[in-house]
Amino acid sequence: MTNGKEIATPATAPLHPVYTVTNIQNKIRTLDGTKVSYSSWVKLFLLHARGYDVTNHIDGTSPPAKQDPEYESWNKIDAIVLQWIYGTLSDNLLTRVPENKLTAYEAWTRIKNLFLNNKGARAAALEQEFVNLKLASFSSLEAYFLKLKELAEKLKDVESPVTENRLVLQLVRELPREYDSVGSFINQQLPTWESACSMV
Repeated sequence: MTNGKEIATPATAPLHPVYTVTNIQNKIRTLDGTKVSYSSWVKLFLLHARGYDVTNHIDGTSPPAKQDPEYESWNKIDAIVLQWIYGTLSDNLLTRVPENKLTAYEAWTRIKNLFLNNKGARAAALEQEFVNLKLASFSSLEAYFLKLKELAEKLKDVESPVTENRLVLQLVRELPREYDSVGSFINQQLPTWESACSMV
């Protein structure tokens, strides 16, 4: 206050939530297409994009014009979202995506295309592997269950989802004879996948 008058100070814009993320790898697992499926990665990424108010950078929303006063801020945030994308890709995928001057949305679309192009042929191959999976090929029931679930996730990635009932029935089909009684019970009840695994 000077001579009884208040001096106006410029309002400080609140810090965008995206700037509070220090290590995205602690929040979103690395997409490799095997241990972490594309659909799982997308779910986690979208969850954080919503939480940090940056979905407009990966959903196709048009950016502000370069002459727009908000463009500089948008561009910086887009670079951070692009860093999130690159930072959560496996080394193998990372070599197939980056290019100079990509926006976050362009990188997001490239990754989607990597997993969903030729989805008919990929779905057919995955379906064949799913129905022919043999318990005898695995060292334990747990390893067999994990592989079944992994294949179901990959089929979901190529838009050929496996229903939970079908997943449970496939689990039972390969059980050894000593599991006949529990297998019969599971077939009758058709519990959730998690319940079926715990019953075995």
